[in-house]
Amino acid sequence: MSQERLPEEIVAILENMFGRRNGALALHEPEFAGNEWNYVKECIDTRWVSSAGPFVDRFEREMAARTGAAYAVAVVNGTAALHVSLLLAGVKEGDEVLIPSLTFVATANAVSYCGAIPHFVDISGTTLGMDAGAMETYLNDIVHFDSEGEPRNRITGNRIKAVVPMHTFGHPMDLDPLMELCLRYRLELVEDAAESLGSTYKGRHTGTFGRLGAFSFNGNKIITTGGGGAIVTNDAELAKMAKHLTTTAKLPHRWTYMHDQVGYNYRMPNLNAALGCAQLENLDQAIADKRAVAERYVERFSSMPGLRLMTEPVDCRSNYWLNALILDQPDPAMRDRILQQTNDAGFQTRPIWVPMHRLPMFEHAPRMPLPVTQRMEDAVINVPSSQGLIHC
Repeated sequence: MSQERLPEEIVAILENMFGRRNGALALHEPEFAGNEWNYVKECIDTRWVSSAGPFVDRFEREMAARTGAAYAVAVVNGTAALHVSLLLAGVKEGDEVLIPSLTFVATANAVSYCGAIPHFVDISGTTLGMDAGAMETYLNDIVHFDSEGEPRNRITGNRIKAVVPMHTFGHPMDLDPLMELCLRYRLELVEDAAESLGSTYKGRHTGTFGRLGAFSFNGNKIITTGGGGAIVTNDAELAKMAKHLTTTAKLPHRWTYMHDQVGYNYRMPNLNAALGCAQLENLDQAIADKRAVAERYVERFSSMPGLRLMTEPVDCRSNYWLNALILDQPDPAMRDRILQQTNDAGFQTRPIWVPMHRLPMFEHAPRMPLPVTQRMEDAVINVPSSQGLIHC
C-alpha cells in the first residue's frame, strides 16, 4: 500500500469497525451503567451535596483498596492532586522537578504552582514514558551534590528535588530503573497516574511506587466523578497533611473557623464522590471492555504497513485509556492529513500534546536533548477509545 493512501485506509478501517458516521464519534465518552443516578439522588435527597458527606469517605476508602495504597485523599481534580503531592514531597520555590516534556500541561503547571521549575526529560519510544537510561546519562553530566548532599544542577545551581513520571494513555512506564535513579540521586518520586487507574506494573498498581501518586477522574477518564482527583500514599502523616491542606487547613472544631497555615480549597464534593463510587463498582468491566476494544484495533491495524498500534509494555497490564496509532516514519504533514480525513469522516482523532518545552511559558526551562519526544509529536494519533465502542 502506498503511504499516500494511509489516511484513506485508516478511515476505511474505522468505518468498517464502527460504521459510517452521521455525527462525530467521540474520542472518549463516559459510561453510566450502574448506580450513578441512585447515589447522586441520595446526595440530593439528604442535602449532602457539597464538601463533606458519606460518599467522600467511601470513595477514599475504595480508591485506597483499589490501588493497594494505605490511604487516598479525594480532591477537586488531578492537577490539584499533583500540586499538593509535590508540596508534601518537599518541593519548594526555586527547585527543579524532572518531568517528561511529552505530557499533558497539568504536570508542568503543578510544578509551577509550587514556585518550582519544570526540567524536561526525554521519553521511551516504546512506553512513551520517561526513559530512565537516557536520564541516567544526562544526570551524570549535570548533577553535583552540595555540602549537604543535595543534588544540584551544575548549570543553574538549583536543587533538583523530585521526579514526576507520567503513565501515557494508561500504559505504565518502566519504573524499576527510574526508582534506582531516584535512590542514587536522592530524588523524590511523585507519580502522575492521572490516566492509569486500573493499570499495573509487575503486578502493582501505578501511583503507589513513589511517596505519593495522583489520579484524575475528569469526564474523559476511565472512571469519572465529573471533575475530580485523588492523592494516594502509604504514609499516614502525608495522608493526614494532604487532607488538611486540601480542606483549607482548617483545624477541627464544632463551630470555630481556625486555620493554621495557607491551605487550598481542593475538596471533592460529596455529589462528585457519589458518582465516583458508582463508577468504581464497574471499573473491572470498564477495563475489560476497553481492553477488548484495543484487541479489535490490534486485529485491524497489526498488518497495516507504515504504522503500529501502541500496546501494553512487558510485565504490565494497561487500562488502554486511549488507543494510539504511531507512524513508523514521523511525518507532521502525514499526521495532519490523517487527522483531517478521520475527523472529516466523523471520527474524533487527535495528536499527542504539544511538548511542554515548546509552550511559551516553558520554552526557557531547563531540558535534556529530546529527540524521541520530537519524533513522537509528529507520529502519534489517538483514535476513539470509549468503553461503549465494544458494542459497535
